[in-house]
Parts: sequence; C-alpha cells; structure tokens
Amino acid sequence: MKIITTVSELKAEIRAWKKDGFSIGLVPTMGFLHEGHESLIKRAVSENDKVVVSIFVNPIQFGPNEDFESYPRDLNKDAALCEANRVSAVFAPDVAEMYYRDSCTIVDVSYISEPLCGRKRPGHFRGVCTVVSKLFNLTKADRAYFGEKDAQQLAVVKRMVRDLNFDVEVKGCPIVREADGLAKSSRNTYLNEKERAAALVLSRSLFHAREHIRSLEGRTAKAKDVIRMISDEIMNEPMARIDYVEIVDSENLRDADDLKGGILIALAVFIGKTRLIDNIMLEI
Repeated sequence: MKIITTVSELKAEIRAWKKDGFSIGLVPTMGFLHEGHESLIKRAVSENDKVVVSIFVNPIQFGPNEDFESYPRDLNKDAALCEANRVSAVFAPDVAEMYYRDSCTIVDVSYISEPLCGRKRPGHFRGVCTVVSKLFNLTKADRAYFGEKDAQQLAVVKRMVRDLNFDVEVKGCPIVREADGLAKSSRNTYLNEKERAAALVLSRSLFHAREHIRSLEGRTAKAKDVIRMISDEIMNEPMARIDYVEIVDSENLRDADDLKGGILIALAVFIGKTRLIDNIMLEI
C-alpha cells in the first residue's frame, strides 16, 4: 500500500492503473477511521481492482466555531487499518496541496442541500461538494462509497453526480452501530463516559419511532406526531439539546406530512458540546 501526499503522485498512480485497465474505488474520509469507515473500505475492495482511501480534514466544510482544529486525527492508525484491509493507496494531502492560495472555484448544490444540516450549517455542503468533486476528478474512480449515516451528504453527492454528469457510481452503505445502538462516528471520541451513555437517546428514540410506525399496520401516521414523540424522548435526557428532528421525503429531502413512500427520519442533537447526527430510512 502506498501513502500518497501530493496531487502529482496520485495522478501518476491513477494513470498507471487506468492504462492497465484496473477499476478504481474511492472511499472519501476525514480520517480517524472506525468500523463504519472499515465497512465502506471492505465493500470497495470487494468490488474494485484498486481502492483509494482519502484522508483529508476538509477546512471549507467547517463553519465558524466548529471543530476543524480539534477534529481527531491519527494517520498512522488509519494507514494500518487501510493496509490490513488491502487498500491500494491512501491519499493524505495537506490543505495547501488541495487548495490553491487564490482558489476561487466552488461546487454548490442547491435545493437538496438546504434543509436538515444545510439549514443549520450554511456552507457545509458547498465544502463537501467541492472537495468530493476534486477527489472524483483526481482518482477517476469508477465507484465511490459513502455511509448512510450522513444521509443528506449521500443525497447531495448523488444529485451532484447526476447533474454534472460525473462518470462515477455512488454507493451508499448501511450505518454501522455499536452493540448498544450508537451510530459509529469519529466525534464519539469527544464524549466522556456520562455523555456516551446519554448519546444513546438518539438511536433509542429513532428505534421507538420505527416501532410505533410499524405498529400502525397500514394506518397513516402524521409526521408531526412522530416528531413530537421523538423530541419528547430526547428532551427527557438532561444532557441532550435538540438541534433538529425532521421527517422528510427520502429522495428530495422536503418535509413529509403524511408518512407514505420512502421517508427519512433524521436528527441532530448536542450531547454536551458535541453535535451528533443519526437517522433511519423507512419504506411505508
């Protein structure tokens, strides 16, 4: 496995792979890899001849007062995990390598990026789409792998690929959870023991909502009632502060009043100072 830190070296490697007819899979990450990332990597390795894992904490997707400087980083550990899973190359550039000093080009996907996290983190998805489009261009990937935990990110990237005619297949991969239900996240490392226990309210409230909807046996549920049920459960946890709880159409991410068809129940909750997200998708 190679660890590549420059654009020129990555381009040369990709050219050689393409010349030999290899298929290429890309797993874009911000590093501090966990079992969720590993599941993406394993799938990519199983479906492609060569796999690139990018490890880059992307500054332009962080807003003011967010955790760019403190975001956890451990390249040595990440590289070991990648090598153990037969990754071909880790691309770990620094910021100056990825963005020219006078860079003035961005990729902005409107509409689908505006609700949910987009409403709370203006500019976030502009940063995501800009860096992901650069990675698509650099790696010439045939397939790219994203986790369904970041459901809006996955939807936004798919729309960008469709609208801009990128020649890459975007693959969504299931959420990986701890044994007690907490969704795997690099930000879980910010939680102390009490906060870690409190964070279980995210998945617990979602699972209770899913059970409630299924118990209706064909009767139509109102989104506002399910949102209230989830919110009440979260607010009963003293360490939790709701950022949002929303139910949207899983395709266009617009509010769903009646729960019909494909729906996404998504939430963002602060546990102490740490903002966590989680979701479930249902077909009704």
